[in-house]
Order: sequence, then C-alpha cells, then structure tokens
Amino acid sequence: MKPFYRNKIIASGLFAGLLASLSPSAASAGETIFVVNGGGDTIGAYTASGATLNAALISGLRGPVSIAVSGSDLFVTNETNGTVGAYTTSGATVNAALISGLIAPNGIVESGSDLFVTDEVAGTIGAYTTSGTTVNATLVSGLSAAVPRDIALSGSDLFVANEIAGTIGEYTTSGATVNATLISGLSTTLGIAVFGSDLFVTNLSAGTVAEYTTSGATVNAALISGLNDPAGIAISESRSSVVPEASTWAMLLTGFAALAFAGFRRARSGADSAQLAFVAPPAAGTTFAVAAGLQSRCRALA
Repeated sequence: MKPFYRNKIIASGLFAGLLASLSPSAASAGETIFVVNGGGDTIGAYTASGATLNAALISGLRGPVSIAVSGSDLFVTNETNGTVGAYTTSGATVNAALISGLIAPNGIVESGSDLFVTDEVAGTIGAYTTSGTTVNATLVSGLSAAVPRDIALSGSDLFVANEIAGTIGEYTTSGATVNATLISGLSTTLGIAVFGSDLFVTNLSAGTVAEYTTSGATVNAALISGLNDPAGIAISESRSSVVPEASTWAMLLTGFAALAFAGFRRARSGADSAQLAFVAPPAAGTTFAVAAGLQSRCRALA
C-alpha cells in the first residue's frame, strides 16, 4: 500500500505549557509549530507567526505521518520502516527507533506517560510508554479491513478513524471496545479531532468535515464542505474561553487565601474582625476575569 502522506502540526513551547495548564485545547497557541513533511521525510519548526526556525529540524525520517508531543519530546510515526522515533523539540535524536517491529504505524496520541499508535496494515492500536516499553502491541486488534488511520483521545476513551470502513470506532485506553462502529457511513476518513464533547472528522472523498458528539450522534454531517482532499485536522480553542482546571483553581484559591490572611494580619490592630470569602470553582464553560488576567500574565511571560 502506497503511504498517503499528510502534514500534521503540533504546537509546543513555554507559552503552550502555560496555556495548557489552563486548558488542554489551548496548547495550540504555543510558540513553536512542528510540521511533519511526509514527502521530504523531515520535521520542520516554525514560529506561531509563520517564521521559519528550521525547515529540517529533524531529517532522515522514513515516511513520517503523525506526531505527538510530550513535554520536551516529539514522537513520530514512520510508516515506511515501521517505527516510532523519539526526538527532543530542539531536534536532537533520543531514539530513532524507540518503538520498532510495526508494519505501517500511522496515527499517534499521547496520554500522560503512554503512547497509543494505530497500525493501518496490522489493523491494531498498540499501547507503549514514552520510554519505548511495550504495554500491549495489540491493545485493540482486528481492524485490518477497516484500515485505522488517525486517533484522538478524550478522557479515557480512544476514537479511531477507519479509512476504508468509513467508521469511527471507540475504545477505552485499557483496550475494551465501547463501540467499533460508533459512527458509520463516512467517506475515506483520515483525520479526527476532539473538542469538548464533539468529534470532528475529515472525509477525503466527500471533501467535508463532519461533526458528531462523542456518543455518536450526528451534529452536522457536512459542517464544512467543498474541500479538496481534507486529511489532518486540529482545533484551537479561543483564548478568551480558557477556563482554569481544578488543579489551577486549587493554586489560585490557595493564593487568594494567603493574600486575604496577610491583609487580615495587617488590619488586625485596627479592626475587631475580618472575613474571608472563598469562591467555588466555576461550572464548565464559564469564563471569569481571573482566567483572563492569568492569560495576560502568561502572554507577558512568553
């Protein structure tokens, strides 16, 4: 099977890390953009404004298809020689064959210290650690006829785009099948992305991007149409909608309490009592001024 090359973009950097602490989807606003060039067997590095840092930051790859980032490391699937290579974001080789013995690795997604890789010829999803240890090379199997391509993660669920079957399958990160045909009737499905509780899928033959819920309900089968062979897909959350996660709120509340206590001690000599007000974390999707303030600070630091 002739590899179908497509460029895939990953953003990282200090600013990306700071924004990612507020919302995982906001990491696309990072300082450095990494692009897989399948035809040139390279990974290029660019600024978010489009300036070239190094068009061949990493070279000598073998049919690179997809890329995942974890901290200061990049993980690249090489379809031609059946490997996953590990490199630093500065271009240094960590292990060009961190994971080997695959047939045609394609999609890759990172979850903590784990990597999940689709193999379109073997018809599998394999689980590995970011240090290269095999957790389960056939975590999910039996997908060879479906031809699994891209893969996305939402919580503890994996969503896989099956090119030939025209389906999206859902599995847990432990390998259990949730629904092998969660979504069906697609047309040469190559790319998939998760945003909140929605899935966005590219249909190469139809030239469309379709939207579904993560439970499989159709939102809009032709959300975007008239495209020319759409393949990879990524979604960037608006910075104005970034909301701190629970851990960030815990740190913020601790800081507020410390400031309030300091103010209480300073005012103690001139007041009989003081009150501390504690603010509960906001409901999902609610934007508070404190988040925007923290964003401004992030931008100033970046």
